[in-house]
Amino acid sequence: MTEDLHKKEERLFRAILSLRTEEECRAFLSDLLTVRELMDFASRLEVADMLDNKMTYQEIAQQTGISTATISRVSRCLFYGDNGYRTVLDRMKNGNNDEERGI
Repeated sequence: MTEDLHKKEERLFRAILSLRTEEECRAFLSDLLTVRELMDFASRLEVADMLDNKMTYQEIAQQTGISTATISRVSRCLFYGDNGYRTVLDRMKNGNNDEERGI
């Protein structure tokens, strides 16, 4: 990864971390992403939650219309990735999102 790209990523991460409310997050992501990108991100999180709840690829595909290739990718990230999905899912289930951010 080039240093320039790394700096751009860091700036994006800082921007996301600066958001304080769901409405601020919605506004920022609506400006940043296309409607399709936002839907894709939301769908991947839904798939991660369904996988975490022990649903099969087939059940998920039937309920969501998402391809098994995408489900497989999300599964690899959920179970063998950098724990991004795990962190978010656990925090959403435990309701401690705001506490850790000092809100």
